[in-house]
Amino acid sequence: MKYRSLIALQTILRKEITRFLRIWTQTLLPSAMTMTLYFIIFGRQIGSQIPAIHGVSYIQYIAPGLVMMTIITNAWANTAASFFGAKFSHSVEEMLVSSMPGYVMLLGYMLGGALRGILTGIIVTLIALCFTHFHIQHPVVVIAMAVLASMVFALGGFINALFAKKFDDVSYIPTFVLTPLTYLGGVFYSIQKLPPFWQKLTLANPIYCIVSTFRYGMLGISGISASSGFFLVTSLFLILFVWCIILLNRGTGLRS
Repeated sequence: MKYRSLIALQTILRKEITRFLRIWTQTLLPSAMTMTLYFIIFGRQIGSQIPAIHGVSYIQYIAPGLVMMTIITNAWANTAASFFGAKFSHSVEEMLVSSMPGYVMLLGYMLGGALRGILTGIIVTLIALCFTHFHIQHPVVVIAMAVLASMVFALGGFINALFAKKFDDVSYIPTFVLTPLTYLGGVFYSIQKLPPFWQKLTLANPIYCIVSTFRYGMLGISGISASSGFFLVTSLFLILFVWCIILLNRGTGLRS
């Protein structure tokens, strides 16, 4: 990467980090409050009446899923809102007319969204430790999956922002696609309790594979092999990254 491109990447990344830290009451605090309620209601109140799942308590079982759910939603939301805001204010045009390559702009927004996702994930992990205890079984798996998943969904948010024409369009995919897939991705239950047909259907949900691999890293239990989870998320990353580059080169959503 050329020196000028590196400076441009640092500038975009610094802007993104400054943006979500400056409005932390909108970007970091809501996730902390929401997940605290999840742990109180589902973990303590309802979870105390649910038998152990795969040898761990219910609150321990849902903790990795809640952490990953936070990472996914925040990485997506940060990139989608920030890049669409740049489109709406026409500040993105300054980047387009500069000598900065498109991939540098993409990397800046992607890494900014990924950092917010990981930071909120760390916050929720600390909150989880206030309600239960667990020893991370495979730290490398946890870190690698958190980083890869945050980048994948940051890229998804970038594509969302490219196609969005108004602010309402930014929330359609998270509301009607991302949220249902997350809740049906084994965050709150083991798919072994489902009928065979629904088990097979759940295996087609990429978020289940991500959550299951992340749970394996934290608790040592999983519904799929870790290699399968990493193969899927790496493939998604490459596909979405290439798609983003193609869309940028075409000027999709950037030229009226």
